Amino acid sequence: MPVPKPAAKKPAAKAKDASKEPAPAKEAPAEEAPAAPSSEAPPEDQSPTAEEPTGIFLKKPETVSVEAGKDVVITAKVNGKELPGKPVIKWFKGKWLELGSKSGARFSFKETHDAQSNVRLGGSWGRWAVGMMESRGEGQHRGRGCSRGRGSSSICRPWVSLPPPPCSFPSHKPSCPEPEPPGSREVVEEKKKKKKDDDDLGLPPRSGAAWGKKRERDAPDGITDRGMPRPKKAKVEVKKSAAFTKKLDPAYQVDKGNKIKLVVEISDPDLPLKWYKNGQEIKPSSKYVFENVGKKRILTINKCTLADDAAYEVAVKDEKCFTELFVKEPPVLIITPLEDQQVFVGDRVEMMVEVSEEGAQLMWMKDDVEMTREDSYKARYRFKKDGKKHLLIFTEVTQEDRGRYKVMTNGGQCEAELIVEGKGASARAGLGHWGSSKGFAGVWKTSLVTRFLGSTIPRPPSRIHKLVIDDVRPEDEGDYTFVPDGFALTLSAKLNFLEIKIDYVPKQEPPKIHLDCSGKMSENIIVVVAGNKLRLDVAITGEPPPTVTWLKEDQVFSDTEGRVHLEQRPDNSSFVIEGAERADEARYTIKVTNPVGEDTASIFIKVVDVPDPPEAVRITSVGEDWAILVWEPPKYDGGQAVTGYLIERKKKGSQRWMKLNFEVFTETTYESTKMIEGVLYEMRVFAVNAIGVSQPSVNSKPFMPIAPTSEPLHLMVEDVTDTTTTLKWRPPDRIGAGGIDGYIVEYCLEGSEDWVAANTEPVERCGFTVKGLPTGARIFFRVVGVNIAGRSEPATLVQPVTIREIVQQPKIRLPRHLRQTYIRRVGEPINLVIPFQGKPRPQVTWTKDGAPLDTSRVNIRTSDFDTVFFVRQAARTDSGEYKLSVQIENMEDTAIIRIRVVGAGPAENVMVGGGDQRGWSRPRKATGTPIQKAKGNQGGEWFTVYEHSRPTKCTVADLIIGNEYYFRVYSENICGLSDSPGVSKNTAKILKTGITLKPLEFQEHDFRSAPKFLTPLLDRVVVAGYTAALYCAVRGYPKPKVVWMKNKMEIHEDPKFIMTNQQGILTLSIRRPSPFDGGTYSCRAVNELGEALAECKLEPGGLPQAVETWGHLD
Repeated sequence: MPVPKPAAKKPAAKAKDASKEPAPAKEAPAEEAPAAPSSEAPPEDQSPTAEEPTGIFLKKPETVSVEAGKDVVITAKVNGKELPGKPVIKWFKGKWLELGSKSGARFSFKETHDAQSNVRLGGSWGRWAVGMMESRGEGQHRGRGCSRGRGSSSICRPWVSLPPPPCSFPSHKPSCPEPEPPGSREVVEEKKKKKKDDDDLGLPPRSGAAWGKKRERDAPDGITDRGMPRPKKAKVEVKKSAAFTKKLDPAYQVDKGNKIKLVVEISDPDLPLKWYKNGQEIKPSSKYVFENVGKKRILTINKCTLADDAAYEVAVKDEKCFTELFVKEPPVLIITPLEDQQVFVGDRVEMMVEVSEEGAQLMWMKDDVEMTREDSYKARYRFKKDGKKHLLIFTEVTQEDRGRYKVMTNGGQCEAELIVEGKGASARAGLGHWGSSKGFAGVWKTSLVTRFLGSTIPRPPSRIHKLVIDDVRPEDEGDYTFVPDGFALTLSAKLNFLEIKIDYVPKQEPPKIHLDCSGKMSENIIVVVAGNKLRLDVAITGEPPPTVTWLKEDQVFSDTEGRVHLEQRPDNSSFVIEGAERADEARYTIKVTNPVGEDTASIFIKVVDVPDPPEAVRITSVGEDWAILVWEPPKYDGGQAVTGYLIERKKKGSQRWMKLNFEVFTETTYESTKMIEGVLYEMRVFAVNAIGVSQPSVNSKPFMPIAPTSEPLHLMVEDVTDTTTTLKWRPPDRIGAGGIDGYIVEYCLEGSEDWVAANTEPVERCGFTVKGLPTGARIFFRVVGVNIAGRSEPATLVQPVTIREIVQQPKIRLPRHLRQTYIRRVGEPINLVIPFQGKPRPQVTWTKDGAPLDTSRVNIRTSDFDTVFFVRQAARTDSGEYKLSVQIENMEDTAIIRIRVVGAGPAENVMVGGGDQRGWSRPRKATGTPIQKAKGNQGGEWFTVYEHSRPTKCTVADLIIGNEYYFRVYSENICGLSDSPGVSKNTAKILKTGITLKPLEFQEHDFRSAPKFLTPLLDRVVVAGYTAALYCAVRGYPKPKVVWMKNKMEIHEDPKFIMTNQQGILTLSIRRPSPFDGGTYSCRAVNELGEALAECKLEPGGLPQAVETWGHLD
C-alpha cells in the first residue's frame, strides 16, 4: 500500500535527525509500520485531487508505486448528487480493456453507495484491489463513472518495480535492483497455467437476479435477506469445446520489441478461423503472420509494441476463446543519478537525471510525495525532457523547495538533497592545527550553520567543509585560512610537515591470464549468434597490476565506448560486443605486461548468422500446370552449413505467399505443380541453416503455366505451280490459355532430313504460299502452331508434292441468282461477282448484245479466281444480255447474264368524263404490269377509291350531290409505286337535277381582328434548378404569329426553352432555370391587322409563387 502523503512542512526535530543520519533508511512495508496521520495534514475531502475536482470525481485515482508481488489498493470517490441515478464505476486498462470481465484471483472490485447522500449531499465510493501485483499489471489504468448518459473518467498509472536489493548505497547513487533468479518466471507461468481463474467461468453482473444471488452468497451466517438459508454452491461443469482441442492460455507476456506466437489447436483443419484484436479482425501482414501446421493455427506478432498490449480472441464458427497479451517495457536504468545541491534563496536550480531510454516514464517525488505537472504552477517548478536527460527546474528557489528529491523508474531509483540557505552563517567548529608526513593526506573540516534572520523556519542540518591535500610535500607546509563566500567570518590553521623514512619493498608477481583454454590456440573459439550480446570476462593477476592490451588480428583495440568496447577492472578485463555482427568475426589477442613479465592469450570469436538469400532464382521451363525452379546457393552460409531451402509461391499482384514445402528441400532444383494454366505466378526461396531462416530471395520473373497447342488439322495442298505451292489447314483442336501467335510452314526435300522454314515470322491465317521452290522437285510440307509456350506437334503431309503446274480446263461457276433474269431498279448499283477456275490464268472477256462494253459506265475487275461486273447507278439503257467468256488457249467456257433495269412512271392524261366515267393512259416507257389508284378530293383530304385497277378507266360511285371532285392516279409495277401521281386536268361537279341554288343577298360579317392579350404575363420569382413556365392568352384572326423574347432578343430553337400554343393559350417552359436566366421576358403576337406585346420579369432563386394558369404547372 502506498505511503500516505505527508504534510508540506516537517518539524525541525526531524530535520535535525536527518543531518545525523545522511544515509536513507529503508521504507518499511505498509502492513508492518503504517504511517501515522499528521496533525497538520488536510482531511480526506481536502486532498490535492479534491481541491479542483474534474467532472463528477470528488477524489481521482492516484498514481501509485508498488513492488512486484505486493498488494495495492486504488480508490476513487464519485459525486452522484446531480446525477439522475446511482453512479456506476467501471475500470479500464489501457484504452479499451474493461477489467470488470477480468475479476478473479488477480483483480477484485468492491463498490459502496450511500443512497441518502446521493439524493442530497452526493457521494459514492468505488474501491479497486489488485492482488499480487506483477510486472505485467503496469500500465495506464482508467476509472469511469457514469449514470444515464452523464459520466467522467480519470487516469492513474501503477508503477511496478522489483524489490530492492539488500545492499545499500549513498543517497546520490541509483539503486541496483536484484536480478531475477533464473527459472522464476517459468515457475510463475506454470502456476498460472495450473491455476483456474474465475475468468473461465465468468462472474454474474451486478444487477437483477444475478446481483441478488451475489448478495445472498455474501450474507453472514448463511442467512439471506429473505430469511432462507443460503443454498449450496452448485458445481459448474466446463463444457468441452467442439471446435477447439486446445485453447489459448488465459494470458501471455512478452518483452517490448520481441515476437510472440499465439497457438490454438482446432478439431477440424477445414474449419474457417479468424483472429481479433480488441474486437477488430486482424488481417495478415508483415506485423501479423498466420501459419497453419496440421490442426494448429499460429498467430505470430513481430516486434511487439505497447499498442499490441490488448485482448485477443480467435473465432471458429460460433465458438471463441480469449486471451490477454501484456507487453513489458524494458527496464529504464539510471545512467547519471541526481546530485546533492546547496543553493541560496532566489537562485535557479536544475536537477538532472539521465536514463537509458528516450521517452521513458519517470516519477519525481519530493519527501515521498509525487510531483505532478498539475501542481507545478503552484510550486513554481517545471519538468523538461532533453533526449535521455530529464530535468527538474526551479526558476527562483525558496525555503519551501528544500527537501529530499527522488526519481523512480521501473528499473531503479536515485535520490538527492536540495538545501536552500538564507543570508547569514556562523561556524560551529574552528580549524585545528595539523601535522602530516610525506606521502600522506592532510584534512581540515568545519561545520557551518546558517542563520535565518527574522524567520521561524527551522534550520537545516550543519554542513561540513573539507580541504584535502593528497601526497603532502614540504612546500605544502604553511598557514591556511577558511573564508565562507558572502559571510564576514574567517578561520585559520597551520600545517606542519614531518618527514618519515620508511623502507618499502613492493611485492612483485609476473602477470597471468586465467583462461580455461589458455595456451591451446586451436581450441580458443567462442561462437556467438549474430545480434546477441557477448561479454568475455578475463581474470588477470600480477603485481604490480599489469597493463592490459587487446588486439584484433594485428590491430590494437582500445575503444571504451560504442557497440564493441572494453571494460577494465583491477582484477579482470572485459571484452563486450553489443549485438554481434559478421564484421566482428576475428582472432582477438589479450596481452598483459608488467615489469616482471608478460602473458598472452588468443581467442577466436566466430559469429554465426542466418545465411544470405539464395541467388539467381529463375524459371527454366513451364508446362500446363507445372514449372521448374532453379537457384544458386547463397554466397555466405552464416558460418553454418545450409541444411536446405524453403520455397514459396504467389499469384502476381497478390500479397499472400503460399508455402510449397514444410520440410527443408536439399536440392537447388524444384518442380512446382498444381498451378492454374493462364495465371501469372512468382516464386521465391529461403535458405535454412542451424541458426534460422534467411531473408527471401529476389522474386523470380513472372511466369505463366501454359502448354503448346495441339497440331493443326486438315493440312492439304490448295494449288501448285512451277515454283510455288499453296497450303491451307484448320486451327488446332486445343489452343489453351496461351492462345496462338501464328503458324510456321516448313518443307523438306524428299530423301533429306533438313527442314527449312518457309516463313520467318508466324502467319496468323490458316493458309500460306511457299515460293521459290525448284521445279520438278518432290517436297514434304508440315505446319506447326506457335505460342508463348513454344511449338506444337507438326501436321505433316503424308505424300510429297511434285512442284509442277497442272493445266486445268476453264470453267465458269455462275451463281444461282444470275441464272435467271437479274432485275434492278433505276439508280441502284449493279455489282456482280462471278468466280471461275482454270490454269494457267485464263483470259476473261465481257460483251453486251455481241458488242464490247461501254467502259464509261461499266467497270470490270478480274483476278485469278473471279471477275467483277460493277455499275455505280443503273439506268434503263443498262438492260440487255451480257456474255462472259473464259478462255485458256483453245479451251473456252461462256455464260449468259440477262439484266433488266426497271422504273415506275406516273399515269398520264387523267381525264374526268360524263356519267362518272374516268380515264387515263399508261405511262410511257413503263415496264411490267401497271396498277393504278384513283383518289377523290373533298375538303383538301384525299380518299382512296380503288386499290388496284388494271384497265385504264373506272367508274366512281357514291359521290355526294353538290360537291366538286379532283382525281389522281398512281402507277405501280415490280419496282413499286410511281414517285408522283397523274392528276386530272378537269373536275367532276355532282349536280342535283331540277334544283338551283339561289344565293342569299346579305353581306357576311368580318371576323378579322388584331391580336389582343386576354391574360397578360405576370412577374415570377422561381426556385433555381426547378422547371418554371410563363403563361398568357391571346386572340386574333387571322391566327397571329407568336414570338417569345428575352431582354428584347428573340428566343430561337433553344432546347432550354419549350414554346407551345394551344387554342390561343401560350406557354414558355424554362428547364431548370439558373441565375443567368433572369431578366425581362416578352411575348409578341403579330398578324396582318396589327400586333400586341406582353412583358414580365423573371427572378430565379426565390420561393415559388401561386400563379393562376391553364393546364398543369410544371
